[in-house]
Amino acid sequence: MTLRLGGQQPFARGGNRLCFIDPGEPARCVKVRRPDFTLEDVRRKKGFPKNLKPLSSFDDSLEEYQVIRSFQQHYPDGIFDHVSRCYGFVDTDMGRGLVSELIRDSDGRISITLKQYVWERGYSEDCQRAVQQLCEHWLRYCVPSRDLLVHNVVVQRDYQESEEAIRRLVVIDGLGSGNLVPMHWQPLWLQRSKTQRKVDNFHHRIETLLETRKHEQFPGEHGLLYHNGVDDSVAPPSKEEQS
Repeated sequence: MTLRLGGQQPFARGGNRLCFIDPGEPARCVKVRRPDFTLEDVRRKKGFPKNLKPLSSFDDSLEEYQVIRSFQQHYPDGIFDHVSRCYGFVDTDMGRGLVSELIRDSDGRISITLKQYVWERGYSEDCQRAVQQLCEHWLRYCVPSRDLLVHNVVVQRDYQESEEAIRRLVVIDGLGSGNLVPMHWQPLWLQRSKTQRKVDNFHHRIETLLETRKHEQFPGEHGLLYHNGVDDSVAPPSKEEQS
């Protein structure tokens, strides 16, 4: 069966892919390649000798699928406490799509990114605790990843009456390592050293976002939800709660 995505609005857009709610499963999303940016376009932008690689080596979805499979094979299931799961590929009317876990808040809305959360609300104590928990998790499992980017981390929230609390942060992209030797095969001291650098860079990126927040314009379109997955409302890049 071919999923029909062309008639619905994506809830997010990355550098290479669009993200849609799975029409048959609201707890899952489908990531498809942007029609205006093909694999040939990606390869064409690369310099020599990377532009000699096969097209499959530039497929973000294939890489993500392979990384998550590696996590399932070589790491305890607890690694997914702060990492989104992956369920394989499906055919869509926009090409092959990768099905992944869609992180939602307790009220059903799609969880916003850390980038949008900090931009709108600042770096609250609740958020700082959640960031610390994520960093401790990253160091505990020595999670293979590229730099942790604030638009690749989502903030899952719980709502009870008028109270709101962050349940957890979840990394949804930028996972895996580009090293020839897989992370889990490397000496533990080296794994920890590399992971610590990722954590340090993550804190620095949050500080940079807080500095940028002093300006009036949301920095780029990455990390901004187009809709909340419940109704037709669009999440604006506001700073209404900034003090």
